Amino acid sequence: MQHDLRLRAAARVIYDNVYPPVDAVQFSFDEAERFGTEEYRQAVGAAQDARSVLADQHDQLLFAAIL
Repeated sequence: MQHDLRLRAAARVIYDNVYPPVDAVQFSFDEAERFGTEEYRQAVGAAQDARSVLADQHDQLLFAAIL
């Protein structure tokens, strides 16, 4: 996912918030990314979902501004 730096940053923030270091997660975000852990894939999915929702909201705001 290194080609989409904004999506990767969002996934990192989600990962760090959902799986803080005090929990039983064994890997840092970078390690989880390298190994493709389930937690990493969940964070990426959440980031993708957030991106689509935020894009939809932005599009709606632009459309409302035109009216």
